[in-house]
Amino acid sequence: MALDKIDLAILTALQKDGRMSNAALAEKVGLSQSACSRRLDILEKSGTIRGYHAQIAAAGLGRPMTAIVHISLSGQFEKTLSEFEAAIRRCPNVLSCHLMTGEYDYVLRIAARDLADYERIHKDWLTAMPHVIKINTSFAMREIIDRTAIGLTFEQG
Repeated sequence: MALDKIDLAILTALQKDGRMSNAALAEKVGLSQSACSRRLDILEKSGTIRGYHAQIAAAGLGRPMTAIVHISLSGQFEKTLSEFEAAIRRCPNVLSCHLMTGEYDYVLRIAARDLADYERIHKDWLTAMPHVIKINTSFAMREIIDRTAIGLTFEQG
């Protein structure tokens, strides 16, 4: 989907305030409310806007420890990857999971209460995942950046 300046203005505004009313958004980007609503509908149906949510600090929920976990599987066959991915989706402490190139197959970001809680997650979830042969964990000492907004600019091509 090709995005124009107005689409990018809508996305930029929503990244700053996803709770903005359609009327306020329309005024901000210089559209009528109905035109703005149509644009939003197109952006949502195309998958450009995947949803609206509150960004909640894991520490605010009693999970201040962030673990970065590298996972190696026994192979990269489609069945192996899909079985692992189905299982990892069920783990409630996994905040993100990425299929990678390089030494490890996946990188996870996990929220835990403390070291004992991470040990429980490791034992009950990670080692029980199908096809896992290696787990390497690092613990974040401090979060520097956790952006939810993508910098958007309009480039005419």
